Amino acid sequence: MRIVQIIDSLEPGGAERMAVNYANVLSEKIEFSGLISTRKEGLLLNQINKKVSYFFLNKNKKVDFIAVLRLRRYLKKNRVSLIQAHSSSFFTAVLVKISYPKIRIIWHDHYGISQDLNLRKNLVLKFSSFFFSGVISVNSSLKKWSESYLWCSNVKYFPNFVSDLPSVDEKFSLKGVKGKRIVCVANLRPQKNHNLLIETANVIRNQFPEWTFHLFGKDFLDSYSEQLKQKVKDLKLQENVFFYGTVNNIGDVLKRFDIGVLPSLSEGLPLAVLEYGLHSLPVVATNVGEISKVIISDKYGLVVESDNLNQLVHSIQTLIENKNTRIEMGMQLSKFTELHYSQESIIKEYLFWLDSLSIFVVRDNFFA
Repeated sequence: MRIVQIIDSLEPGGAERMAVNYANVLSEKIEFSGLISTRKEGLLLNQINKKVSYFFLNKNKKVDFIAVLRLRRYLKKNRVSLIQAHSSSFFTAVLVKISYPKIRIIWHDHYGISQDLNLRKNLVLKFSSFFFSGVISVNSSLKKWSESYLWCSNVKYFPNFVSDLPSVDEKFSLKGVKGKRIVCVANLRPQKNHNLLIETANVIRNQFPEWTFHLFGKDFLDSYSEQLKQKVKDLKLQENVFFYGTVNNIGDVLKRFDIGVLPSLSEGLPLAVLEYGLHSLPVVATNVGEISKVIISDKYGLVVESDNLNQLVHSIQTLIENKNTRIEMGMQLSKFTELHYSQESIIKEYLFWLDSLSIFVVRDNFFA
């Protein structure tokens, strides 16, 4: 097999990290594994395995025919047989297929607002799906949506998986007291509900003033970001809540925390929760998307209702007050994550599925 992953950027995000994860893992499993960033590079560039063939397309506009020709040359030169297009990069993949019909496309859907799928309409995606050989959905709701909306009958659910990346030689200074740090890994977007986390920190600091909250994720420097930082100032939480932006390898950082939190209003299957589990952190997360499929009971973590301040505060207080519970819960989640969301278990099934796609080549040959 000769497969390339296509993603629009390498800025840290769920879809972007999964594109890198697939490229890295496949580089050890198949004949050729490539990764193409179409529009923008970013911090994830440092996490690409040396065995992966990396190509920056440098696409400058939505329909960039020169970039499509560059991509076509790359695919032909490396005898690539399949493109795995992540999120919105499907459009670039379809454009190159029109000029290079023998290439096959798998679209990987990472859409994170699973609660509003009935409002999700995308005619460009719908028409493009005629060219797809298969669709990967990261949760069961997305799978049902693809089966009912897209013109591609071969839809498969593969959950996100975590890969413990090699350490990056980067000195990183954390605020707060060792052994009393709470982490949240989420880009600064409204759906991640950092407002609730800041309100929680405001309550927690009254009873546990030494415990601090540390927020990692891309800062888009927009009105939402400004509002969050102003809220921290208004509540005088500058010594309790800290913003760090993005880092090269979040795994290196997570090892230094004691509790992981994700207060989202909507999710698919968040990598953050899986990464917390990989690093044995006890977790408090909201009951959205497929989080309850990872935290299946109180043995593995604490699940609270979305946007419920009292429940979130109470759950964090419970973990703060019970160190043994934190340790045991983190260990159990780590075992569960390794068993069900490790790269080995998912990639094995993924490769078996790709082998089965040979029965779906009739439509592709029609355009050859």
